[in-house]
Amino acid sequence: MTASTQTSKAPRWTSPGLRLLVGSECASLSGSAVSAVAIPTLAVLELHASTTQIAALAFLGQLPNAIVALPAGALSDRYPKRPQMICADVAAAVALVTIPAVAVGDMLTIGQLYAVAVVLGIAKIVHGSASISYLPVLVEPHLLQRANSRLGAASSVADSAGNNLGAALIGTVGAACSVIVDVLSYLVSAFLVWRIRTPEPTAPRPQGRRSLARDIREGLHYVAGQPTIRTVIAALSTLSFGLAIMNTYWAYYLLAVLKVTPTAFGLIMGVGGAGSLAGALLAPKIASRIGIGPTIIVGFAVSPLAQVPLLLAGPGLRWQTTLALVLAVQLFWATASGTSQRSLRQTLCDPRFQGRMQAASTTLTAGARPLAAAAAGALVLYLGVRITLTVGALFQLVPVALLLLSPVRTMRDMPAPPRRTALPSAREGSS
Repeated sequence: MTASTQTSKAPRWTSPGLRLLVGSECASLSGSAVSAVAIPTLAVLELHASTTQIAALAFLGQLPNAIVALPAGALSDRYPKRPQMICADVAAAVALVTIPAVAVGDMLTIGQLYAVAVVLGIAKIVHGSASISYLPVLVEPHLLQRANSRLGAASSVADSAGNNLGAALIGTVGAACSVIVDVLSYLVSAFLVWRIRTPEPTAPRPQGRRSLARDIREGLHYVAGQPTIRTVIAALSTLSFGLAIMNTYWAYYLLAVLKVTPTAFGLIMGVGGAGSLAGALLAPKIASRIGIGPTIIVGFAVSPLAQVPLLLAGPGLRWQTTLALVLAVQLFWATASGTSQRSLRQTLCDPRFQGRMQAASTTLTAGARPLAAAAAGALVLYLGVRITLTVGALFQLVPVALLLLSPVRTMRDMPAPPRRTALPSAREGSS
């Protein structure tokens, strides 16, 4: 029996725990969207960072994904998730507040931005690993896709609002002071998570002493034995690598090459956020109409196609409008696909391995980004920014092929969650 044949009812959207989790994610995402505009602006326009320094900033921001994700996933399966989310939010707020604190005295350096990027990367990994595996605690398995859709929609609104707010703040109070909004957003997020009272299932006490390394190995073994989860994560990691090559110089390309103003930069991202919102809201309907598998694949296929206008663009309002609209289409399908594949993985995964499954995905997807940033930094020295972006776009064709050759291509309905057994199984549906 598939999830689509089960009794359909609305998610417990009135559940206080679910409302607070959504509020927490929206708060941190809206603030992070402000910083996503402010920090590149600080690096490019105020500190006059070189292309090598831009690559280093991107590399250091993504480096924690390769180092911290697996231990964070194991910890989220072993210990309560709420305290981990709260500590991560507070750490991020403390790191960010140093930017406006030193900028007042004109003492901000690219080295400090490097340090903040590392701390933020660690905090986001710890928080994300705990929060994404906490959602299945708050809703039943067959309601995960709808809950993910609404969570994604609320997050898209927050992200879009943050981008627009960031553009407005930079124009009025400056990029450094704009970061204060992100500081406050993390504190609000920590407060909302603290207020959640939904109890978590008690993790079974291990027999004897168990090392964190053993928990990590168990999680990796479990994921490797789940064909659908394994294929989706492989596709995500290759897509992430291609996007990371482009994202290393995306802001630089728009601000320095295409001469987009910081305000227009924020507006482009804000229009893209509107597309993401629509994709999140319509994801369940799209999956119901064309199937869960095709929804996932179309989202992956649109990404490389959406890069073509960027590579052909020049300065001017017409190109800026085109890029905003194309970004909206790209993020529409990316969010619809992302909501669907995340719900698919959460549904298929044994509850005991949710954190480690998400950590494996993060390690392979986000963990590839530092390598991509380093590769982008090397490529740009020999090929230039535009050709480097082209290489990143071509790389995004690989995950489309992976999914077309997998069982995901023929998957129409959401599978039923697996039955839980005493030991992790190497085959889906029996774990």
